[in-house]
Amino acid sequence: MTQATEPTPTEAMFGADEASRRLGIELVEHGEGTAVLRMTVTPAMVNGHRIAHGGYLFLLADTAFACACNSHGPVTVAAGADIVFVAPAREGDVLVARAEERARFGRSGVYDVTVRRGEEVIAEFRGRSLLGAAERGTQGTTTKESR
Repeated sequence: MTQATEPTPTEAMFGADEASRRLGIELVEHGEGTAVLRMTVTPAMVNGHRIAHGGYLFLLADTAFACACNSHGPVTVAAGADIVFVAPAREGDVLVARAEERARFGRSGVYDVTVRRGEEVIAEFRGRSLLGAAERGTQGTTTKESR
C-alpha cells in the first residue's frame, strides 16, 4: 500500500485555481521560490490583430509568479506587477513561463518571470508579493470615496 503525500503549498494553490486551469495552464515544475508553467495559445486568446491578447500573457506570468511566491507556505498575494511585451505570440504557440524569486524581505518579495516560445522571449514580468494580505481582506482600507 502506498502512502499519500500532502500536496505542496504550490500544488494546493494551483489545484484550487480554476481560472488558470480552465485556460489550460499546466504546472510543469516547482520548488522553493520557483515555478514553471505552460500554456498553449488558443483561438479564444487571440485579439483583433491575430496575436495573443496581452491579458492572457499577463495571466500566465502572474500564475507562475503566484506559484513561486506561495511555495514557502503562508498565503501570499500580489502587491503589484509590471510586464513588458517583447514579441507577439500567436494561436497554437506553446508558451512557457519560468518564475524565479529575486528577494524576500519582511513580508515582501520580488519575483521575475520570463515567458518564452521555445528560446524566444515573449514577455518579461516582475511581481511584488505581500505575505498574509489575503487573510486581512480590505478592512482598514481607506479610499477617497470612503472618507
